[in-house]
Amino acid sequence: MFDRLKDLIVNELGLEENQVSLDTDFFNDLHCDSLEVIELVNSMEEEFELEEVPEEALATFRTVGDLVKYLEDITEE
Repeated sequence: MFDRLKDLIVNELGLEENQVSLDTDFFNDLHCDSLEVIELVNSMEEEFELEEVPEEALATFRTVGDLVKYLEDITEE
């Protein structure tokens, strides 16, 4: 799960693979703004064939690990 998401983040944000870990903070480490995170989540929805991520969940995404946990939680259901 992490590797697929990492590849998506690297491609979407034009990063090097070593810049992305579970602890990478979108705002502090990658200097993303809210719109970039929303666009990234939209790409994640397409990549993982998800329904739209609720706004309440969007507000909790600060790190790559937050996204991985969200994906793991919803795919277990």
